[in-house]
Amino acid sequence: MDLDFTDNFVVKGKFSIKNADTEYTGKLTKEEGQKMLQDEKVKLRKLQERLYADGSKSLLIVIQAMDAAGKDSLVEHVFGGVNPQGCEVTSFKAPSTKEYSHDFLWRQYLALPAKGKIGIFNRSHYESVLVCKVHPEYNLSEKVWKSIDDFDDKFWENRYESIRNFEKHLAQNGTTIVKIFLNVSKKEQKKRFIDRIDEQEKNWKFSMGDLPERALWDKYMKAYEEAISETSKDYAPWFAIPADDKWFARVAVIQIIIDALTGMDLKYPVLSDKDRESLQEAKQQLLNE
Repeated sequence: MDLDFTDNFVVKGKFSIKNADTEYTGKLTKEEGQKMLQDEKVKLRKLQERLYADGSKSLLIVIQAMDAAGKDSLVEHVFGGVNPQGCEVTSFKAPSTKEYSHDFLWRQYLALPAKGKIGIFNRSHYESVLVCKVHPEYNLSEKVWKSIDDFDDKFWENRYESIRNFEKHLAQNGTTIVKIFLNVSKKEQKKRFIDRIDEQEKNWKFSMGDLPERALWDKYMKAYEEAISETSKDYAPWFAIPADDKWFARVAVIQIIIDALTGMDLKYPVLSDKDRESLQEAKQQLLNE
């Protein structure tokens, strides 16, 4: 079954949370989706090997979502079969004192994937226009601004511009960027929070701090709409993935990543005539032992 997840979920122009489906699964059944995921993981492993062998390009995957949307499990199920030597996951928590002493993009630069590798940002530089937009007082930790009154429309426009320039620079220098928004509904988040409370083995996942953030749901949705609308570009597109069904989100994301890698036109190195002769000489040396 060949479904065009890339075209179905890519964001072009203004993004509307209201018009973005959280429950869509197409014509796939859960069983079909789970089988497809296993098949696609084989393809992803082969493409990752080609990316590593090519060595001229890199892939950056940015994952953003509300709490309990399934970010961690997505990484586990989608990338569980790749070679860990060529893939690195970075989870961005609240900035440290050292990180606050630099510009807001500094810590992302340190975590960018090298040529030939895949980098996954579990949360990212977008926290500065999501969490920090809902809680503008957090920006005061950067010690550049004196009051939350400094965080006016112009401030946020400058932040979006900095992000666009950052991502365009990466794209122009060999990094393909795929940005994933796991679009979970408020209803489904509630269900997953309750599961975390009811199931003892999931208790550790729940924090009392989750509830005050949930109360700010509408503010977060507005922040997501603005951030995605301002920064979904051809060189760094956003994909709004229906995430109420985790199995479907995983299938959609792995296909989008496979499409991105396929579009990079990756090639295995071609040896020169001299190098091929050297290989044959080495082979003959081994046979003569």
